[in-house]
Amino acid sequence: MNKVGILCACGEELEPFFTYMNGVKMKEKAMLKFYEGTIHQRDVVAVCSGVGKVNAAIATQILIDTFHVTAVVNGGTAGGMAEDVGIFDTVVTKQCAYHDMDDDILTECYPWMPSVYFEGDRNLLELVREYGKGREKRILFGTIVTGDRFITEEGREYINEAFSPLAVDMETAGVAHACYVNGVPFLAVRTITDTKDYAGEDHFERNCEQASVISAELIAGLIKSL
Repeated sequence: MNKVGILCACGEELEPFFTYMNGVKMKEKAMLKFYEGTIHQRDVVAVCSGVGKVNAAIATQILIDTFHVTAVVNGGTAGGMAEDVGIFDTVVTKQCAYHDMDDDILTECYPWMPSVYFEGDRNLLELVREYGKGREKRILFGTIVTGDRFITEEGREYINEAFSPLAVDMETAGVAHACYVNGVPFLAVRTITDTKDYAGEDHFERNCEQASVISAELIAGLIKSL
């Protein structure tokens, strides 16, 4: 993995990465700003994709086609779904899926997937496990689901029954989808800003900065371990 793409949805999620990046140069494409540099001597390209799964997929395809990244890591924040997931826990994708798409769209049509789930890269998963041992903040490994709406109480029961996810967001499956069809390793590392008991955009806004710092630190450690 010679060059790693780092994708976040918003500027606040991307900002902590600049603490770790050296030799940063910016290029623009498709109304997006791509920041090339190094983290721990590893070439990286970081981008703020904008919110939503289509925006995330567009940015991912550009990372692959234009910047020739050999892996993509999706960082930032997410909402907690499982009862035991707490604020500032970090969820790493074993797998992810869309919660707002009919099941057969991806399995019966292009790209003819064996299931509705995109899998996180096993090598990257193991590196996160090793790096995360002994850290004070919890790291959880499991399912993240993605859709183009902020989940509060409405829709939570259906999503939990259908997917049993640890977390929900608006980008991860879009990134994974683009990586899947290109054969590029993918992983998401998302830190929790809001839960069922601490729901709503006010909690997201209150916790986004600290959660983004936690996610970025873990991803920088992952890159160091490559």
